[in-house]
Amino acid sequence: MTDTPGQEAVARVWAAMYDLVLHQEDRRKEVAETLGISFFRVKALRRLLAGPMSMRDLTAELSTDKPYTTLMMDDLEQRGYVTRSVSPDDRRSKIVTLTPEGTAVAEEAERILARPPRSLLALDPGDLATLDRIMARLRTPQESAQRS
Repeated sequence: MTDTPGQEAVARVWAAMYDLVLHQEDRRKEVAETLGISFFRVKALRRLLAGPMSMRDLTAELSTDKPYTTLMMDDLEQRGYVTRSVSPDDRRSKIVTLTPEGTAVAEEAERILARPPRSLLALDPGDLATLDRIMARLRTPQESAQRS
């Protein structure tokens, strides 16, 4: 099957979006270097911003295995970013909770990751408005189809 011109355009747009988000400004690297821990550990802290989680649920959220989650939590606990306690509902289960220091680290990661890339900030207002409309349609494809 050959690509149609529309498919080629879709591939170019996707490649540009992918490059913009993941490569132009390597935020994962910036977060890890700024905070002094691996991005995966930062990801765990960010998941805990929503509230305490069981080790089992955190393992599922991170799509990792139990031993690696335990290893990460050992490290984060030694750094003072999390505490683990026995679940009141199941003594075999541990609950992981952010400490104030862990919350500060997770929130700093959120600030870094939320900062728009310089190339996006450099767009002229008309292009930015156009991109904003397009992105709104991409975020809610069912709503866009209903409005058309």
